[in-house]
Parts: sequence; structure tokens; C-alpha cells
Amino acid sequence: MSTTTSRGALSLAATLLTGTVALYMALVAFGNITDFGTNQAFVQHVLAMDTTFKDEDLMWRAITSEALQNAAYVAIIVWETLAALVLIGGTWFWARGEHVRGRRFATYGLLMVMLLFGVGFIGIGGEWFAMWQSGDWNGLDAATRIFLLSGVVLVVNHLPGAVGREPAA
Repeated sequence: MSTTTSRGALSLAATLLTGTVALYMALVAFGNITDFGTNQAFVQHVLAMDTTFKDEDLMWRAITSEALQNAAYVAIIVWETLAALVLIGGTWFWARGEHVRGRRFATYGLLMVMLLFGVGFIGIGGEWFAMWQSGDWNGLDAATRIFLLSGVVLVVNHLPGAVGREPAA
């Protein structure tokens, strides 16, 4: 395979995979906006730690204020929406052949997704609020899937040859 063909295939892969995560995040944000209550309950239960083992050494971490729970949920939705928009921009630039801009936007958007799912859901939700202890409100498997998918897409976006020569800084 020639270098040009290889570069074209990698650019296509970066475009399609970035677009896949962009679509996913847009659908997640849209769902959370239009069906606010479903995942609002999820966030409330995780933060309240009301379905964990209720270990007194951990329960001081619980957030039971509905106002704070809702503020956290709205912040999550805003972050999801922004990540989706940045990834849509990255997909657009990749598709237009503006590979440097596509890579930059995709990188920022994918890092936003990885921070949300890695730090937010796996780290803070899973460990700090002991979500792993809940049989009913445990989103660690889903968070791990999206974190890993985003990481793979990030790697594809940065494979040598996915873009032409980078301009000098």
C-alpha cells in the first residue's frame, strides 16, 4: 500500500471513529436533556450513596442535597454537550481534509470524554462515592467501555501518517 493510500485510510478511520464518538456523545446529551429524570435519578443515587454498603467510614462523602445533586447533573450534561460539539467539529475538519485541525479538535473532544468517564464516573463516582458497591446504580461497566473506546479513537487520531506534515509552530 502506498503512503498516500495508507494516509487516506488512516484519515478515513480517524474521521469515522471520531464521528462515532461524536454521535454517541450527542445522543447521550440529547437523551439527558429530553429525558432529564432518568439519569437524574442515577446521579442522585450515586451521590447520596443510598444503595452502597453504608459503611460509616465512607458515608460522610454522601451528597444528599438535591440542589447539589441537580447542579452536578446539569454540569455533566453541559460537559457532554460541549464534548459532542467539539467532536462534531473534529469530524467535520477530518472530513474536509483539514487534518491538523481535525486532529486538534478530536483530541480535545476525546480528552473531554475521557475526563468525564474516567475521572468523573470511574474515579469520582466509582471510588469516591463507592458506586461499585451498588447493585442498582452502578455505571462502571458502561463508563469503562466509553473511556476505552475514546482512548482507542485518540490513538488512531495520533497514528503517524494520519495527517500530512504538520506545519511548523
